[in-house]
Amino acid sequence: MNADDDRAGTLCLVTGATGYIGGRLVPELLDAGHRVRCLARSPGKLRDHPWAGRVETVRGDVTDAASVADAMRGVDVAYYLVHALGSGDDFERTDREAARIFGEAARAAGVRRIVYLGGLTPSDVPERALSPHLRSRSEVGRILLDSGVPTTVLRAAVVIGSGSVSFEMLRYLTERLPVMVTPSWVHTRIQPVAVRDVLRMLVGSAGMPADVNRAFDIGGPDVLTYREMMTRYARVADLRKRYVVSVPMLTPRLSSHWVGLVTPVPAALARPLTESLRHEVVCHENDIARYVPAPPGSPIGFDEAVRLALRRIRQADVSTRWSSASLPGAPSDPLPTDPDWAGGSLYTDRRERPVDASREALWRVIEGIGGDHGWYSFPLAWAVRGRLDRLVGGVGLRRGRRDAERLRVGESLDFWRVEEIEPGRLLRLRAEMRLPGLAWLELRADTDDDGRTWYRQRALFHPQGLLGHAYWWSISPFHSVVFGGMARNIALAATREPTRTADEHASVG
Repeated sequence: MNADDDRAGTLCLVTGATGYIGGRLVPELLDAGHRVRCLARSPGKLRDHPWAGRVETVRGDVTDAASVADAMRGVDVAYYLVHALGSGDDFERTDREAARIFGEAARAAGVRRIVYLGGLTPSDVPERALSPHLRSRSEVGRILLDSGVPTTVLRAAVVIGSGSVSFEMLRYLTERLPVMVTPSWVHTRIQPVAVRDVLRMLVGSAGMPADVNRAFDIGGPDVLTYREMMTRYARVADLRKRYVVSVPMLTPRLSSHWVGLVTPVPAALARPLTESLRHEVVCHENDIARYVPAPPGSPIGFDEAVRLALRRIRQADVSTRWSSASLPGAPSDPLPTDPDWAGGSLYTDRRERPVDASREALWRVIEGIGGDHGWYSFPLAWAVRGRLDRLVGGVGLRRGRRDAERLRVGESLDFWRVEEIEPGRLLRLRAEMRLPGLAWLELRADTDDDGRTWYRQRALFHPQGLLGHAYWWSISPFHSVVFGGMARNIALAATREPTRTADEHASVG
């Protein structure tokens, strides 16, 4: 940012910018004329976003008081969009401590407003009887309201938008199951809200008067049961009528595994979501409209929100997805440095092949890997590995891709996370499947001194304990089929890539 930028506009701190809501809020704040600073544990995950060059990014974590204090300097409005959902049995304690640190740092820095997106809770249910997820979201809101900084807490139920975890769960349940045996929570009344309205209210909350320090219920105009939401989704999506039979004995734990098997949402995230659906979540006031008036056509109804979401998906224009944020418990260690690595054993499988195509054509195949394109070798083996990962609570293969052709650092790709991209040359993926160790996959498009194109591939595995070593050696016999086949088929696919113009080549490289 230049000096003129520093003197103009409200400075907003956004936490959770690598996540679903945060990644969409940042460009909305910029378009509203605000300056934005993002606090991220891994700033590199933000570098490929279209707005990355327009924001200031600082490294830090909401559980680290020193980094939060540094990030708060000069901030006018601080957005708290993080939570420790699914990070372990003590996630409520982590949420509590992080909120306390954030509130204290905001007060010390003279921040004039905190804005927090929490969960809508039923008014007639004691907090102790809520699901751990809803209870923690409610407690975080209370801590921030008591911080001494004027705070806006927006309480939403199910957010409907392309890529949201709630929408993906609804979408896949409805599309994949024409006849559904469902838990009793399908009869719970819910007031969903379109992601466009959530973003509008988040941005508008930055300008609230200083004497406003309270929570607001936010929702769309429709109150529906989950069953009605599935029925109306099917109608909007032009699906045949869906038949739903509820079974009371399906507990939240069983429900989460059922959702995990049918949808891309892993059981670790599905369980707190399904537990929350036990309670009716309907707005009891619409006071937010006094401070953030709704423009014509807002709030957006459920059917229109679904139409907008499906249009984005069909046009491959999904800017963020629920899986943009790292799955709690997934490995986060960086790639071992070459040639020396101080972390112990590192197993490597290397493959390379000459390619009778341009480097640009090879790169298009590499960047398009996964999702609907698959992994170019032994599809059954990949499918079985993904299924096994889902059965033990992992992410499996069904997360797919955000975009069919382009990848960004930090986003998910089936059961991998994009750790590094050098456009036209290198794609490095880190495994997020359940493994007794850490694993990476590198795909390279190179040229030699004679101008010939080469495809180079490395699979790396850092075992943890004896089980990790046993795992590597037990799957080694399959490497020639899986990794060898991948190298061979990627090289072959590159030769079939259509020729691009000189301008298109330049943009790729």
